[in-house]
Amino acid sequence: MTRDPAAFPDDHNGDALWSMVEQGDDLSIPREVDFAVLFPSEDDALKFAVHLLRNDQKVSCSAYEEHDELPWQVLVHPYMLLTHDNVDGFEQLLAEAAEAFHGQNDGWGCESHAPAAG
Repeated sequence: MTRDPAAFPDDHNGDALWSMVEQGDDLSIPREVDFAVLFPSEDDALKFAVHLLRNDQKVSCSAYEEHDELPWQVLVHPYMLLTHDNVDGFEQLLAEAAEAFHGQNDGWGCESHAPAAG
């Protein structure tokens, strides 16, 4: 299988998506994706979460012990098709919205739709 640079550009998201394909994931199956945004305070995280809820997004908020300077995390859970454009576009929208609340993106993840090993 050859990597298509138009579908899987040479960047972090392109590498992650290509790795999923190499592991057998079927990216044509839409799924819930978890996008993480980190914040310096609980108040900032909660305000951002409410902002997203008002925009019909599914969110969760929790303390995040992995980052001393940004100890609060909001996970945003859109249901989407995993394409480079969709992932990049959603990350860009989150970054722009989170800026007003002192937040910064911290990556994404999702459940695999690869056939079970048997």
